[in-house]
Amino acid sequence: MKSPVIETARLRLRLHAPVDLEPRTAMLLEEETMRHIGGAAADYGAAREDCWARIQRYVGHWALFGWGIFAVEDKATSQFVGEAGIADFHRGLGPDFDATPEGAWVLRQAAAGRGYASEAMTAALEWFVSERGAQRIVCIIDPLNLASIRVAQKLGFAAYDERAYHGAPKLLFERLP
Repeated sequence: MKSPVIETARLRLRLHAPVDLEPRTAMLLEEETMRHIGGAAADYGAAREDCWARIQRYVGHWALFGWGIFAVEDKATSQFVGEAGIADFHRGLGPDFDATPEGAWVLRQAAAGRGYASEAMTAALEWFVSERGAQRIVCIIDPLNLASIRVAQKLGFAAYDERAYHGAPKLLFERLP
């Protein structure tokens, strides 16, 4: 399965590969990174198993839809720094959310605060719109994740509702065409 490779000034967005297993597992174990998206995995084995399945799902998403979540790497070091893109996760949040492409991003703690999320998502959104046309895109963010809320707002997303997801309150955002 091929996905586009998108390069920005500092980042490369590409299809996930088996080489991403260890750095993605390390990301899942970072308490600060995972604090707002379900918490860090309990142990290395569980995190690694989840990451392996998730990498396969991401590749499958590209195969099914022709779009999805990119692995994001720092061009200068070629190191995995996180993930960003547009997905179809079917979260069970209602037809106004689930029937719409969903923007998503997560970065390793070492990459936080450097503008990578905005840079990666800007590139992913521009690519998606060029391939699929301008359309409504949604995202879900923990109300305490102020950094991601700022990224969403910078990208043109606005909060439109609050709902429980996995027993915790989440803000729902939309980006209109």
